[in-house]
Amino acid sequence: MLTKCEGIVLRTNDYGETNKIVTLLTREHGKIGVMARGARKSASRLSAVSQPFLYGSFLMQRTSGLGTLQQGEMILSMRTIREDLFLTAYAAFIAELTDKGTEEKKPNPYLFELILESFKRLNEGTDPDVITFIVQMKMLGVMGLYPELNHCVHCKSRDGTFHFSIRDNGFICHRCFEKDPYKVPISPQTARLLRLFYYFDIGRLGSVSLKHETKNEIKRVIDLYYEEYSGLYLKSKRFLDQMESMKNLLDENKS
Repeated sequence: MLTKCEGIVLRTNDYGETNKIVTLLTREHGKIGVMARGARKSASRLSAVSQPFLYGSFLMQRTSGLGTLQQGEMILSMRTIREDLFLTAYAAFIAELTDKGTEEKKPNPYLFELILESFKRLNEGTDPDVITFIVQMKMLGVMGLYPELNHCVHCKSRDGTFHFSIRDNGFICHRCFEKDPYKVPISPQTARLLRLFYYFDIGRLGSVSLKHETKNEIKRVIDLYYEEYSGLYLKSKRFLDQMESMKNLLDENKS
């Protein structure tokens, strides 16, 4: 059965001498894998539309197993991402998180729009850390993880000073700090941003500028939470961390 759908290229794997297996995130069918025969040949009509992060329209022969990509048409190439090593690292992390954090053939139009918008924003120059934080927070619900970000996990209070309890799965207020000696200290701004990124529609994101210290706090909470609850090991995360360290070193040398 021939099917036409829009999709985002999450990953490609070489198969044989000339073929690629392309993992697509589609609006209509969720995450699916298709064989792109001859796509490794530069002259192939499928070569250009099987590039990582590309958003396109695809015609495929669907089967119960791996389908076959018949043709594709580029809608957005995301070329700026692929030409920038740092942006590529962020996009690769988002793509691998989406790939590893979702099941095959389970449509999720909201997730599709989230990932498409995140790649668009990266391509247009929005702060990649902010985009990555939003995607990581929103992927929690996709994976069945629901941290408590509306009130204290113990006393249910909505006011006061909050830190984050990895063990107790959410915010803990100053009245209950002694209940978790391993809580992660965070500033009031970090608490607001964690909540905002969890609920916020990325399509409404305007210009955002975060202090380096705030980014470090957000990153620490998210990293610890994923390490504790997600069960994911992402190669792209290690590479992204290395790239961020390199970028910080370059920034320090410039100053």
